[in-house]
Amino acid sequence: MALNIYYDKDADLGRLDGKTVAVIGYGSQGHAHAQNLQASGVNVVVGLRKDSPSCAKAEAAGLRVVSPAEAAREADIAMLTLPDETAAQVYEEQIGPNLQPGNYLAVAHGFNIHFGSIQPAEGINVFMVAPKGPGHTVRAHYEQGRGVPSLVAVAADPSGDTLQIALAYAKGIGAGRAGIIETNFREETETDLFGEQAVLCGGTVELIKAGYETLPGWSYRNQWWVSHNDHGAYSARGIHGQAIYIDPKAEMVIARFGSHPLASNSNFDATSLPAFHALARHLMR
Repeated sequence: MALNIYYDKDADLGRLDGKTVAVIGYGSQGHAHAQNLQASGVNVVVGLRKDSPSCAKAEAAGLRVVSPAEAAREADIAMLTLPDETAAQVYEEQIGPNLQPGNYLAVAHGFNIHFGSIQPAEGINVFMVAPKGPGHTVRAHYEQGRGVPSLVAVAADPSGDTLQIALAYAKGIGAGRAGIIETNFREETETDLFGEQAVLCGGTVELIKAGYETLPGWSYRNQWWVSHNDHGAYSARGIHGQAIYIDPKAEMVIARFGSHPLASNSNFDATSLPAFHALARHLMR
């Protein structure tokens, strides 16, 4: 299958003119989608439960907040940015019953559609716009005139224009500046789960442990140092270019290792491989 990548020139933000986008949820992705769309000139309403601590944050950003059910009633496009484990219940109880034929249900991750936990009624268009980065990065890049690449997919298209609406939405959050990659719900869901569960939450930990256990045996001692910033991100860097960056709030780990560092340089860094071990322990808590 050919790989289709779209950019701003391929998307028409005007397709959202006269439409209301309801962003359901205001967490990592929700706040970025809502604020970026609003800054792009889209009419946005945020759907939150009355006692949500996020209500004040959304209102402080100049967004109108109503209940999820009311947001769905107002919406032409309802974007679910809720956690996978709660989205299906909220959809069944508050979103689905208030969508009309011809409306668009959007999701920021394909999990519940792919596995059938959410089954929209006939006549509802269904698409996904999934940024490949955490929400605060999506927002920050937008404000800097940049964008985060995003995946786009269509699961149901009774209106015949769902891909065009999805591309307009993706452009509205800034994704068209970096690239909007067409995929399908199965591929996005399964690769995302693999990346998070097999690589990030398992493989990366084992990689750090193996590095710590192996390097001292090759006499690569005292080649790492560690630092952290004000919001808890840790970085470890070796004298040969090896680097690991861990930001618990960014939901990401970046690892880059130099090849075959020379043992003859092992005494140039008087600070501490044990600090690298401390970093590994921090990650595995």
